[in-house]
Amino acid sequence: MKLDLRTGLRWKVSLAIAGVGALVAIALSLVVHNAARVSMLDNSRDVMDQRVQDAQRIYDSTHRLLFRTKIDDPALPQQLREAAAVGLRATYLQDSGGAPEVWASVPLRDGKILSVHTRFKDRFAILDELDKALVIGSISVVLGGSALGILIGGQLSRRLRKAAVAARNLAEGQSDVRVGDSISGRVRDETDDLARAVDGMAEALQDRLEAERRVTADIAHELRTPVTGLLTAAELLPPGRPTELVRNRAQAMRTLVEDVLEVARLDGFAERAEMQDVELGEFVMRRVRVVAPDAHCRVIRDAYVSTDPRRLERILGNLLANAAKHGKGPFEVTVEGRVLRVRDHGPGFPEELLREGPSRFRTGSKDRAGKGHGLGLTIAAGQARVLGARLTFRNADPVAEGGTGAVAVLWLPESAPTSTGSFPVIQVPD
Repeated sequence: MKLDLRTGLRWKVSLAIAGVGALVAIALSLVVHNAARVSMLDNSRDVMDQRVQDAQRIYDSTHRLLFRTKIDDPALPQQLREAAAVGLRATYLQDSGGAPEVWASVPLRDGKILSVHTRFKDRFAILDELDKALVIGSISVVLGGSALGILIGGQLSRRLRKAAVAARNLAEGQSDVRVGDSISGRVRDETDDLARAVDGMAEALQDRLEAERRVTADIAHELRTPVTGLLTAAELLPPGRPTELVRNRAQAMRTLVEDVLEVARLDGFAERAEMQDVELGEFVMRRVRVVAPDAHCRVIRDAYVSTDPRRLERILGNLLANAAKHGKGPFEVTVEGRVLRVRDHGPGFPEELLREGPSRFRTGSKDRAGKGHGLGLTIAAGQARVLGARLTFRNADPVAEGGTGAVAVLWLPESAPTSTGSFPVIQVPD
């Protein structure tokens, strides 16, 4: 099982700066500690060497032992004995933990060895205080680096979060939103380059979509006149099976042209809802009796809603028509407060629709293909957006809901929509 951990950018930057600060502080502390220790040891050797020289001069002239010196000290290290054997004055360190013991020795004229040794505890106590100061300084550097990282990372994270919100609003249809305006500030960095690139891509995509919408609307509009003439001419044909086929195909073409024009208007965000207060349960039952008399309509809980009856009827009719074309009976319509459900008992929605939402001129898998042009659910989703409603699609749970089937759910808003409505959200089942 793969563990997916998500952390904020500010914490990553803070940890990075704190880690670098800790490494630098530790390295500098070690360098300072070692340099101070070496300096103290060298100084201790110099002091003991000078002390043994002074003691030698006094001993040679007065035969008195000063500075706690000894003659032929049995504890004298072997290295100093060897140095004295060849007539050398020398110093030696015995480091047994804590402050090291410093020895100094010099050979005398009579062949004996004058030596002195001591521990400079007071000096090396200063080294302990230095270590404490270095530790406190290192901790301060790490904490200061963490605070600086949180500050820098927080600013960058806020800019990126604003950019993400603006990009999400842009994807949801708010064409006047610009990422660059959302993150604008006095300091310019790479996020501004990213914002300009996203804004440029959004404008280019919007121009392309608008051009495609205009072409689609123009083609559909130009087809209305010849299709109307074709229908009129078909009415003049003599009765018979060929005439019936021509009339059916001409009517199907006219319906397709009207649907394409409606999709073009919905894509252009030019539609506005004409709101009225309606009793949802009674409204749906009357429309279902007209559109799909065989469907079973049930009102679990009624509610008064402010909506556009014509657009709501269009959505309901398209959902029932989609269920009749691609699903199987029995068909069920349920009203529960502001929630309207339409269900069939067919093979269910294809995975592509559940994942990507309805797409024009795509009817789904082979089990649901062969009828229609894929515009019914597209129009229903567009009309839901105009109403400020949310239209979701899922497949029925065979265990919990007693069988297979496609379930479309319309969530009507509690208040009137904005001027452009809101895009319907397509929910993908777990």
